[in-house]
Amino acid sequence: MAESTVDADLLDRGGVGLAVQGWRATITLNRPDRLNAQTPLTWQALREIGQRLDPEVRVVVVRGAGRAFSAGLDRRLFTSAEVDGAPGLAALAERPTEQADADIAGFQQGFSWLREPERVTIAAVQGHAIGAGFQLALACDLRVVADDARFRMAETGLGLVPDLGGTLPLVKAVGYARAVEICLTGREVPAEEALRLGLANAVVPGERLDVAVDELAEAVAQPPRTAVRETLELLVQADEAVDPEQQLAEERAAQLRCIAELAERFGAP
Repeated sequence: MAESTVDADLLDRGGVGLAVQGWRATITLNRPDRLNAQTPLTWQALREIGQRLDPEVRVVVVRGAGRAFSAGLDRRLFTSAEVDGAPGLAALAERPTEQADADIAGFQQGFSWLREPERVTIAAVQGHAIGAGFQLALACDLRVVADDARFRMAETGLGLVPDLGGTLPLVKAVGYARAVEICLTGREVPAEEALRLGLANAVVPGERLDVAVDELAEAVAQPPRTAVRETLELLVQADEAVDPEQQLAEERAAQLRCIAELAERFGAP
């Protein structure tokens, strides 16, 4: 697949870069001036990539430009009725519940395809991975992190919930009690702790991050494709504690309740 098959304007407005070379695709969050903060257009661009990715792509690497993986939500979403043509949180709260639920479901699809067994996905994380950035890293099968990486689930402290698919993989990785602590305190989880907790597969010096990711991508691309897909499906089945779609629906419902309360507290901008 050539990059041109994905709407270039959407990629640009979403702050997302895409490069495809044979069996590998590299997705880059490309708003380094905002520490790769995300907007609904970011999630729309990611969803479009997932829908249009060439079947020959076997490995997808997700990375951030500059010194951070992603600082999470673009804070303009809290103060503006519209951000780059997409609704802010207050505007989302004013929509009928079914429509708002459908909107968030679309946002979630930008992340959820990264766990489909048709390909192996790797997050290359440097610097901050906060909120939506943390959830994007969690959406990937594997995480290689630089020694300066810092994970933080900031949503609860902002009056929101993690609703981009992050709750289920977080609990699976670190267990319920640790997930409660990470979410409710909003504290940073540094790279070495992330490795101990199972949030990271490897920690490397920052200057070796790209090399380490390249080596891992090469390694996971070696087995026959059918064997990889079947193995991923078996591992997902073995790890399933709840229905992922149900978990996504629960995240959306909780987020809409939180957004409604925030909108009532602060009023529409």
